[in-house]
Amino acid sequence: MLIGVSPYTACYGQIYGVDGKIVDKKTFRESQSIALVTRGILDPGQHLRYLPVMIPRVSILLPVFNSEETLTECLDSLLSQTFGDFEIIAVDDGSTDGSAGVLLDYQRRDRRIKVIHIAHSGIVTALQTAAGLSSAPCLARMDADDISLPRRLEKQVTLLDRRPDIALAGCRVGEVPGFPIRGGYAMYFQWVNALIEPDQIAGNLYVESPLPHPTVMFRREPYLDVGGYQDHGWPEDYDLWLRMHLAGYRFAKVPEELLLWRDHGARASRRNHRYDVEAFFRAKAYYLAQGPLKGVGEVVICGAGKTARRHAAHLTGYGIRIAAYVDVDPGKIGRFMAGVPVVGIDDLTAFAGRIILSFVARWGAREAIRDRLNAMGKIEGKDYLCCA
Repeated sequence: MLIGVSPYTACYGQIYGVDGKIVDKKTFRESQSIALVTRGILDPGQHLRYLPVMIPRVSILLPVFNSEETLTECLDSLLSQTFGDFEIIAVDDGSTDGSAGVLLDYQRRDRRIKVIHIAHSGIVTALQTAAGLSSAPCLARMDADDISLPRRLEKQVTLLDRRPDIALAGCRVGEVPGFPIRGGYAMYFQWVNALIEPDQIAGNLYVESPLPHPTVMFRREPYLDVGGYQDHGWPEDYDLWLRMHLAGYRFAKVPEELLLWRDHGARASRRNHRYDVEAFFRAKAYYLAQGPLKGVGEVVICGAGKTARRHAAHLTGYGIRIAAYVDVDPGKIGRFMAGVPVVGIDDLTAFAGRIILSFVARWGAREAIRDRLNAMGKIEGKDYLCCA
């Protein structure tokens, strides 16, 4: 049970949080102990002496919900890291299986593991709780389904040390043996594993999330600067990346597979409505309107299929008009869709000055559109954006 003791202090059983740092009972600051006395939690004369707090380099945020079958392998992978200066903030989000017991067993074995139990509230609340009780200058994500390879933390810390302009370090993704990544996810991971440097990642942020959540490590200050994890009914990680991007922060990856993804039908990304296609569409439209399309009255959309028209419907909800659809199908060119003309790509000169959004969904076709627009002298990020 969580007991709030001041605006800056919270107690979870024997785990205490002071100003967002996990500390033990002896490390409460004098000001916090006075607050405890004032509220009757401590008797007068029981002020707790301040002692220095050893702050780790990395706080690992680990939300857990009914993950008993995979949790041991996940925790073993973290405790086998070559970089050992970390804490694990494991938030048991009201599990009804044996997850809590597994966590408590590991906490007894390793003091770097801090376990917090909350009523089932969902991943955003679990992440907010974990981040709020973390203490390190770098925050790393981990899912209870997955496996971090031994040098993951070491290599991501090294990347952030060597590149102070980078706010977030990701890595490539592999698959847990026996759990092959199939279908659309296989194509997705092939795509994300090719995006390594900041410009590659930024240029594809409105296509799909180029940063799988359990692969990342990010600096605390940018995270706090943009308001941390928030719940808008769409993917909480993608929401955070888009806010960081609009605030000017840059992302990069270690070009190695350092996380193994366990693909299975019960994974939240496969069954939770916040990760469905329509939720991604809403997120993209909102942040396009808040960012690159802010103040823009009209846009041209490449693609005239159902996907492009669904995106258009979300954009018009933010007052952005569609000047034209661009398509390569001769059967569509010259027609109108909801009063909007469909034109060929060579007709773009008639719409000079308008930002072009490429909503072509097919992977190869998207690159072909990008090459064609570049050949026409268009500048990505300024004259056009690739979306999906």
